[in-house]
Amino acid sequence: MTFFDINNIFFEALGYKMSHLEFWATVTGGVAVWLSARENVWSWIIGLVNVVLAFVLFYQIQLYPDMFLQVFFFITNLIGWWQWKYPKAAEANLKNELRISKLSVQQWLLLGVGGLICTALLGTFAKNLHGLLPSLFSQPSAFPYMDSFTTVMSIVATFMLIRKKIEAWYVWLLVDAISTYMYSLKDVKLYALLYFVFCFIAAFGAYNWTKEYRSYSK
Repeated sequence: MTFFDINNIFFEALGYKMSHLEFWATVTGGVAVWLSARENVWSWIIGLVNVVLAFVLFYQIQLYPDMFLQVFFFITNLIGWWQWKYPKAAEANLKNELRISKLSVQQWLLLGVGGLICTALLGTFAKNLHGLLPSLFSQPSAFPYMDSFTTVMSIVATFMLIRKKIEAWYVWLLVDAISTYMYSLKDVKLYALLYFVFCFIAAFGAYNWTKEYRSYSK
């Protein structure tokens, strides 16, 4: 379908040609993250639309680790919606949704070390992907290790978000800053702008969730 072709231009502004694919992937991504920062369970539903569009976008600009990440995100959006909407009684807040909590020091260390190891493994795989499967990936992976780091840490942050851990927003802030730089180099400018905005949403999410977490003790 031409809608999913990155060369199908929606509009042009300041000399930049915006495809339908990039535009709607950006819009749905922004709405989903904003709703997450507001602790709104519908963020997971909007996120399902976003990951489908992002999968197609990343395939066409050769960010293969990011492309594979969207499959994971599709599954975790379903899990996240269920976890937030139907928590165990002991984990529920006053709205009968999942309560916000924090990671332990041991969990931080496990996720940090595990994330770096997985980045190295995925980066090596992505670097050689076009040689392993040339019929599917005709171009070499762009920024294999940087892209793999944001991919792996996005997975880590998503698991934190599913369980409503405050620290998820600090990981997202790091991922969003690196992604802003990477997407700008790949010349998907609106997506780069989106991730720049995500940096501020992540900061707001950390503030809002911390405020909510502290209210539990009152």
